Amino acid sequence: MISLLKTNTGRLRIIALLEGISLLVLLFIAVPLKYMFSYPAGSELVGPIHGVLFLLFIVLTIIVAAEQNWKFLGTTWKVLLASFVPFGTFYVDKKILSKID
Repeated sequence: MISLLKTNTGRLRIIALLEGISLLVLLFIAVPLKYMFSYPAGSELVGPIHGVLFLLFIVLTIIVAAEQNWKFLGTTWKVLLASFVPFGTFYVDKKILSKID
């Protein structure tokens, strides 16, 4: 895992994992707690964390896309779109990011 920190692609893979986990926690734990049980603390904690991870994911995707010479309508949009879909970042990591470097 430490070796992943040496490259932008490795950092993107780590952020993709964390962003994917934060999205799942937000969607399946924090939001239901907020709206079903009137407990907003989970959303108030996880929401900003997910927001920062989402922005890092977008920035790192653009950096890696430039390094790898990805076409926007090819690989780049698929990786970016994955951040909006639950489990999407895990899929992109397995199918695209793990094959780089």
